Amino acid sequence: MIIERLDVNDATGGRTSRCVAYGDMVHIGGITAQDTGGDVAAQMRDILETVDGYLRQTGASRSDVLTVQVWIKDMALFADMTAVWNAWVDPEIPPARACVSGDLYRPDILVEVTVTAVRGKSA
Repeated sequence: MIIERLDVNDATGGRTSRCVAYGDMVHIGGITAQDTGGDVAAQMRDILETVDGYLRQTGASRSDVLTVQVWIKDMALFADMTAVWNAWVDPEIPPARACVSGDLYRPDILVEVTVTAVRGKSA
């Protein structure tokens, strides 16, 4: 099997791949909004659009998502972020999700997301 690496870059100062797929597994890491000028809801929508794109490129879908980790700048933003999440996620087959707060690597970034999926296995 070949390891697929999408969007290899060093935008954050460290060389990374935004998405790595191997076998059935898809790992999408450290996704922040492309436009960080909006509020947390706008940033979360932007992030989830990027996630959708990586899922499509690797032959996976929202239904194939196993786990999601969310880092949010301030838990006071949690309800607005979760409203966007709830509109995106399939309520019948939601993945496991964890959300923690803390400083992110730039002050204009309000939320960051990591996703693990298994392609082609949705129920």
